[in-house]
Amino acid sequence: MEKFRNPEVPLEERIDALLAELTVDEKLGFLNYRNEGVPRLGIPPYVWWNEALHGLARSGTATVFPQAIAMAATFSPELVGKMGEVIALEGRARHADSVKHGDFGTYKGLTYWSPNVNIFRDPRWGRGQETYGECPYLTGRMGAAFVRGVQGSDPDHLKAATAPKHFAAHSGPEKNRLKFNSRVTEKDLRETYLPAFHACIKAGAQSVMSAYNALNGTPCSVNAGLLNGILRKEWGFIGAVVTDAGAGEALVREHKRFSDYPSAVAEELKNGVDVITDWEEGVREAWKRGLIPESELDRAIRNQLRLKFRLGFFDPPAEAPSCDVIECDEHRALALEAARRSVILLKNANGILPLDFSKLKSVAVIGPNADSREVLMGNYFGTPTRTVTLLEGILAEAPGTCRVIYARGCEPVSPKTEGCAEEQDRIAEAVGAAERAELSILCLGLNPQIEGEAGDAFNSEFAGDKTDLELPGLQKLLLGKIAALGKPVILISVSGSALALPEELADAVIQCFYPGAEGGTALGNVLSGKVNPSGHLPVTFYRSADDLPPFEDYAMQGRTYRFFDGDVLHPFGFGLSYTSFEYCGLAVPAELPVGKGVTAEFLVRNTGTRAGETVVQLYVSAIRPPTRTPLKQLAAVKRIALQPGESQKVELAVEPDSFLLTFEDGSQCLQPGSWRIEIGSDSRTTAAAAEVRFR
Repeated sequence: MEKFRNPEVPLEERIDALLAELTVDEKLGFLNYRNEGVPRLGIPPYVWWNEALHGLARSGTATVFPQAIAMAATFSPELVGKMGEVIALEGRARHADSVKHGDFGTYKGLTYWSPNVNIFRDPRWGRGQETYGECPYLTGRMGAAFVRGVQGSDPDHLKAATAPKHFAAHSGPEKNRLKFNSRVTEKDLRETYLPAFHACIKAGAQSVMSAYNALNGTPCSVNAGLLNGILRKEWGFIGAVVTDAGAGEALVREHKRFSDYPSAVAEELKNGVDVITDWEEGVREAWKRGLIPESELDRAIRNQLRLKFRLGFFDPPAEAPSCDVIECDEHRALALEAARRSVILLKNANGILPLDFSKLKSVAVIGPNADSREVLMGNYFGTPTRTVTLLEGILAEAPGTCRVIYARGCEPVSPKTEGCAEEQDRIAEAVGAAERAELSILCLGLNPQIEGEAGDAFNSEFAGDKTDLELPGLQKLLLGKIAALGKPVILISVSGSALALPEELADAVIQCFYPGAEGGTALGNVLSGKVNPSGHLPVTFYRSADDLPPFEDYAMQGRTYRFFDGDVLHPFGFGLSYTSFEYCGLAVPAELPVGKGVTAEFLVRNTGTRAGETVVQLYVSAIRPPTRTPLKQLAAVKRIALQPGESQKVELAVEPDSFLLTFEDGSQCLQPGSWRIEIGSDSRTTAAAAEVRFR
């Protein structure tokens, strides 16, 4: 047995042994994300590119969980962790089965280019649906839970590997992402754009993906300050840095940083990249020109191998899970639980919800998203065996005595459905359906063709980004005509981002971020009252895009709940329930030494008549700080379930880092001063507050 294949040998010695076996040409064959095999050593080819944003993606059948932004709406890191465990198990099964059948292609490996922990700073960004929202703390908690769930807790062996992306300060515009320069102050970089990445690294992430854009003039894939300075030297990262697809080629064509590709790829390696995701051949040419020192080549391969060894690629064959685990009942049940917890009740005038379908004779279900399967998926998804649309979920709740009348009403964007018809060709049908029904459920919003990644979304004027926050096409007109009938209207908004919803036209409003394969069942359960809604907004719902700074402006001032103090449609953290909760008795230490965390104690009581879950949110804000700070910052969350009249004592631990002050030069420190501690149901509703002083 070769030394590098002996699992009893220490890891670094195994890496040394394999490096010593490889020729320079074989090492060069490892640099591209499509690693060449080494037949003489029995090493097969390997493709680094795989996706697992909300379930194993793009490789066939898989359990499809709610999109990342919907998972964020659960405010449940433990649920994201369980999803990660499912991804790892299904991914191991898919990988083993693919290798068994000689398939070493894209999306079949164990290195997942997820999670996306960029901050959703502006609701116009099309890829914001892939993120965990606008809050660095929540994003960090969710991202870290994903990392731990996918990779497992064994210090020597990984179930699979994660790659938090896109490092760093990346959130649009999609149209110019290959050449865009994100101008970010050191304060905003440290206070907003980096913390979630740091949380993932502390959780053990074994890979990181660099961003396409430049950061303050230097493209991220050649940004030594980011990759070698912050990531490796400051945070102690020892894993593999991968570039986003085509980033090296973009250095030549879009950034116009280099005259040719070999020069660009050599500079990426020099500045900390280990795996190059490009289609152009140029690595060996860079070597021939003397642009790649062998020390840099060995460093990149060593960082790759460290991850591969921990994945077990060079160990004796081990028993792998059967593909029967993929989309098994247990996994689909977890996806349904996540979908149920992600549904957000935004309005419920006069308690119109939940509906007692047994007392209704007819319900109209209207809208382009009612019977759409694509709005369940979002982007980066697997292939579910069964999907339940919103219409199908409602039909499952309605007994035979309640007729469900379906009408499409309009297209998401286009003014007509049939090519040879006149504009508004389905409006009359929808109005007629609403006239015959006792109430109407309108399923409106966006879809992945309107918002998404450049190249994937087709209907947006901005290559996947939005130009405004309004309902597109004829949707608002349709809603207005139905509302004008004077009958009850329930608006179901399906999207991957915030919209300026015309809530005055509806009696009840529910937000469903792309809810996954079981989304229709989850919505039907909420409408009927089988499930009490408990989702909360991971982003601010603004009244208009006019309230925001220009999309291209990366300064955080005037953005998100942390820095926007104007009127909003709904604040970050908002979400209603069919019951009510009371918070009281908040107690925190009056004084603590600098550097200590805070434990907050209080009582939560269900004061309503239904059992329900609530997400208790704790926020901190500095009192008379010596530098500009966020208006407030989420610092702890806890989801609790209570029966009617039941009370529960809650303890929330606030880590010392929540009290970090970030100065204009990016320096951070803990220092004496007073902080306000608030608890409540969202970022603008304070149920109780107290003050702690650090001495």
